Amino acid sequence: MPYNFSTFKQGLKEAEEWIVREFSGLRTGRATLALLDGIQVDSYGSRMALNAVANLSVEDARSIRITPWDSSQIKEIEKAIVASPLGISPVVDEKGLRVIFPELTSDRRTALLKLAKEKLEDGRVRIRQEREKVIKDIQAQEKAGEYGKDEAERNKAEVEKLTKEANAKLDDILAKKEKEIQS
Repeated sequence: MPYNFSTFKQGLKEAEEWIVREFSGLRTGRATLALLDGIQVDSYGSRMALNAVANLSVEDARSIRITPWDSSQIKEIEKAIVASPLGISPVVDEKGLRVIFPELTSDRRTALLKLAKEKLEDGRVRIRQEREKVIKDIQAQEKAGEYGKDEAERNKAEVEKLTKEANAKLDDILAKKEKEIQS
């Protein structure tokens, strides 16, 4: 009876999706709405996501337009953006706010690449943790007599194959992000 790898594959997919989300938040000189996803605004006594209190749109390659639903929220939105770790400051005008992303310096590009590699390693740790869980489960089932030694070894080989594939996907995602940061 072959091992059910569905939860393992789901864990690998979640690690890949996590890396994609983390990389989407790395600023690369191009304006993307994903950069503002983590910003929380104090609105009417509670913390809300920026996109819940304003309309966000990309104006051009390096600027984002923020149009609040309620113009009294402009100061709170500005405060939240300035306090964010993005290192940007918005420009307030009659329509709302505009966030302009400056060109990246070579030092900033190097720092972003280092951060991307750290996030990749975090993704690999997630994959290794999933792998360890499955291998322990296979060993426990072998010990309980549900698998013979040969079947257990085949299952472990399949785990290693799936792990290598997942790590290769993460490497491809990093390569694309590196290219984006360098351009």
